[in-house]
Amino acid sequence: MFYYVYVLRSLRDAKFYIGYTTDLGKRFKEHQEGVVTSTKPRTPFELIFFEAYRNKYDAIRREKYLKTSKGKNTLKQMLKEYLQAKKR
Repeated sequence: MFYYVYVLRSLRDAKFYIGYTTDLGKRFKEHQEGVVTSTKPRTPFELIFFEAYRNKYDAIRREKYLKTSKGKNTLKQMLKEYLQAKKR
């Protein structure tokens, strides 16, 4: 089994949502359909990044890190070219 840490980008406000799940396809569909309360007002989304882990606690640790200021900066550097292309 894999545990996925994922990053969604709202097409409404361009903000990120970071989460983790064991079923990435199902979870993405839930976000798109407005089932997830915390993201419902920001639909639709695009999946812009994910990582897979074999251990649940490694995934949770990574999710928490990406939600910190330093983690968000790291993410922006990792996706620098993609984000610049979206601004054009």
